Amino acid sequence: MKFLFKILSACAAIIFFGFAIKNTQEAALNFFLGYEIRGPLVLLLFSFFMIGAILGVFGMLPSFVRQRRELSRHRKVIATMQQEQEMTRASRSQPPQPDSIVSK
Repeated sequence: MKFLFKILSACAAIIFFGFAIKNTQEAALNFFLGYEIRGPLVLLLFSFFMIGAILGVFGMLPSFVRQRRELSRHRKVIATMQQEQEMTRASRSQPPQPDSIVSK
């Protein structure tokens, strides 16, 4: 499976590299208030792709942190339950103590 993923990754890299080679022409990106960015088309596309990926990661971050916190809490509960179970097993494995005999 890892080998297949590496092959697909290599193919995707080659395709993206070919895309970059074919799209080197100058492009202008016009913003409001007359602001303009000029640069190669592939760099503009790549930069906006990266900005979108970063914003997506920041959007997922709160739920990721919440899930990690919840996972930590569950692990603590499981550890406590396992300790209680071990204590119960240990108490059951010991033979009962004999009653003390008082001699007269």
